[in-house]
Amino acid sequence: MALGKWVGGYLGWIVFGPLGGLLGFLLGSVFDAATSGSPLLGGDASQQGNPRQDYESYQQQQRQQGDRNSFLLSMLVLVSYIIKADGKVMHSEMELVRQMLRQNFGEAAAQQGNDILLKLFDQEKQQGDAAFRQTIRQACAQIARNMDYSGRLQLLNFLVMVAQADGQVPDVELRALREVAQWMQLSASEVDSMLHLSGDTLEDAYKVLGVSPSATDDEVKRAYRKLALEHHPDRVAKLGEDVRKAAERKFQEINAAKEKIWKARGL
Repeated sequence: MALGKWVGGYLGWIVFGPLGGLLGFLLGSVFDAATSGSPLLGGDASQQGNPRQDYESYQQQQRQQGDRNSFLLSMLVLVSYIIKADGKVMHSEMELVRQMLRQNFGEAAAQQGNDILLKLFDQEKQQGDAAFRQTIRQACAQIARNMDYSGRLQLLNFLVMVAQADGQVPDVELRALREVAQWMQLSASEVDSMLHLSGDTLEDAYKVLGVSPSATDDEVKRAYRKLALEHHPDRVAKLGEDVRKAAERKFQEINAAKEKIWKARGL
């Protein structure tokens, strides 16, 4: 995956907003690559059995690739804010991001993602903390306008995973996660739910569902149905199989929390 394709596929909806401004400094070195990528469909469409269908299929794949690149680069932009929230860059957090990219997209993508993060850290230094925070806030608003709710939930889930990479989430990172959630027009309670996905206790399970242990059975069931609908992996399938699988793991953890509560209540 060439860096130019990441940026080129992303330009459709970010170039005129704050995300475009953040990534604009990348364009000089990748413009040629961004405009010379090979088609997603193999072969010459004119040689296929039905040129109209082939063209429509190509257009659909281009849209899906654009959505996927938008998701990945949005993740990197927001990850840069979460990682630097405590004023330092932890190796464990950077390595988790590299691993996520390496496992799903290969070593080249891991290196390119690492380079983008380093450039974003430089951008933050140039802007200063307050100005960069405002840029991230505006970028989140742009993401909220252009990315559907389920995509934003999965984006937040990746950010929580990165924040947890070193085994703890300090208060300053927790505040940053809640800020990003609210700026993306998500509930801050989503952060608390995701932080407890891998927990083993009944208390963790209630926090995953976002309800109190004193809630009625009907309230608990409604909370689970809402959560299951919002986080169903099929809702992010268009972003690629790797993103869908990550959502599937999260969905399984939600169901595990539900089963723990159901067992405790005899439901």
